[in-house]
Amino acid sequence: MGGCFSKPKPEKEVDGLSPNGKASPFAECRPNGALAHGSDDDSTLLPLYHKPRDYVEASVCHVKDLENGQMREVDLGSGRALLIKEHGEFTAMGHKCPHYGAPLVKGVLSKGHVRCPWHGACFNIATGDIEDFPGLDSLPIFQVRVEKDKVIIRANKQALQSQKRSKPMARCSAVINSNTGFSHVLIIGSGPAGLVCAETLREEGFTDRIVMCTMDKHPPYDRPKLSKSLESTAEQLRLRSMDFLQDHDIELLKEKEVVAIDVKTQSVIFEDGLRMEYRKLFIATGSKPKPMNYKGKDVRNVFHLRTPEDANSIAWLANNKNAVIVGTSFVGMEVAAALTDKAHSVSVIGIESVPFKKALGEKVGKAIMKLFEANRVKFYMLNEVSEMVGHHGQLKEVVLKSGKVLRADVCVIGAGSVPATGFLKQSGIHLDSKGFITVNKNMQTNVDGVFAGGDVVMFPFQPRNNKKVNIPHWQMAHVHGKVAALSMMGRATEVKTVPYFWSAMFGKTIRYAGYGDGFDDVIIQGDLDELRFVAFYTRSEEVVSVASMNYDPIVSRVAEVLGSGKTIKKRDVEMLTRLGKTGDISWLIDKGSQ
Repeated sequence: MGGCFSKPKPEKEVDGLSPNGKASPFAECRPNGALAHGSDDDSTLLPLYHKPRDYVEASVCHVKDLENGQMREVDLGSGRALLIKEHGEFTAMGHKCPHYGAPLVKGVLSKGHVRCPWHGACFNIATGDIEDFPGLDSLPIFQVRVEKDKVIIRANKQALQSQKRSKPMARCSAVINSNTGFSHVLIIGSGPAGLVCAETLREEGFTDRIVMCTMDKHPPYDRPKLSKSLESTAEQLRLRSMDFLQDHDIELLKEKEVVAIDVKTQSVIFEDGLRMEYRKLFIATGSKPKPMNYKGKDVRNVFHLRTPEDANSIAWLANNKNAVIVGTSFVGMEVAAALTDKAHSVSVIGIESVPFKKALGEKVGKAIMKLFEANRVKFYMLNEVSEMVGHHGQLKEVVLKSGKVLRADVCVIGAGSVPATGFLKQSGIHLDSKGFITVNKNMQTNVDGVFAGGDVVMFPFQPRNNKKVNIPHWQMAHVHGKVAALSMMGRATEVKTVPYFWSAMFGKTIRYAGYGDGFDDVIIQGDLDELRFVAFYTRSEEVVSVASMNYDPIVSRVAEVLGSGKTIKKRDVEMLTRLGKTGDISWLIDKGSQ
């Protein structure tokens, strides 16, 4: 399924983590059938739940207007839908990706699902269910029929407006006092891995207690947007509200720091002295900023971007002032880009002479660097720094060895990160030499009942012959959460996805799919100077990853090919490059359908 998740077949229930020994209440749901997989817009539910005025019906095209494998965005008067024709059958569903609103008509249709052109999420065309990430919500589906060669769609008006839906979820069947020091599932971390784990458990019919704890003071929010939209509030970035979590019996303990885990007694100890026992534990604590040595660490205007409050403070302090960014990570560079229209000056101090050289290669890195320089960003090397000078609790300036002084009214440290696993050192849970938790293909650690996912793990990556890797992508964390939840319930699955990430700067987006670590060559198609290009990263004779700017949906198409188990040969890309066929994806379509 092109790297997308397929619903696992129910297996024997393991270790009491079934929904209290009961069959999942959703086990009999059928795509486009009587129960419509929980969709609220199936007309078979009309006599019981809906009134005719809640629906709109429209003839949207002639039956011959679409060929097999084509999609069309159609207007029903009360909203728009995505009409799809595959294998002679018509289906219709929401037309916007619930993640960031991308037009799915510009995405990739393949083998029963549509892949988003922006960030690679996949949706089943029969059910609307999300099958690969990022994002939490699925799409509504609409009834389609053909009468007298006309294609007619019947849709719920509310679903047309919302363009998204949550999958049905079970509730906790036990009456539990919130002060009870036991949870059947305890999740440490409220990022995408932890949140998807909790929601997947409920979607699969789990009816015991779920507690999710976090050091944050907010409900789960979209952390990647922090560096791109510095003035956004926690509410604007929110992924799920407290009401949503409460409605689905997912308890959230905010501002709770875990200081130790006792695997022998299956308990977690918090900084405030609270002790909570668990039956299954999922660790998804993410990463923390890489420490840096500099004078005056407690100065008030130096930030590691971690929270909405950090982002808001950076934007406020930089207004018409001088900003210094230390580090050329994606976060650091996104902050630099976001500050150029606010700050008087923006200076970037990097470890490497070319940003993104390790991830994207020198040629792409230099092209992006030129974009920053065109927007008045100045670059310096970290080894040029003599000292960072503070006064009265404020960083004032960065002095270079040349004698040049960079004014610093606000400083952001974006020099990379390390796994937030210090509290595990005496736990018996295995960590590698860099502090990452090692897990198997089901996201289980060396300790029974303890799982981990997201930025903190090294996990077996099938495309690299199950070599253990760390892939700290927002999308990958979603996948880990789902795999861990299914494994907890005895429905073991493994990671089957293509890594996908993106970065936005100056209104332009870099998209990237695959795992390019250790690439030995880069084949560029297009124009780097115009920032309209495709970069294919190869190891030996195979393409292992791709990056692009302004060439959608080629990255999603490559993700589809790689996810289906097919290979893209270096020689094929080189031949097309010589022929000048930049961005031509017809050969990839053929390859993906083999």
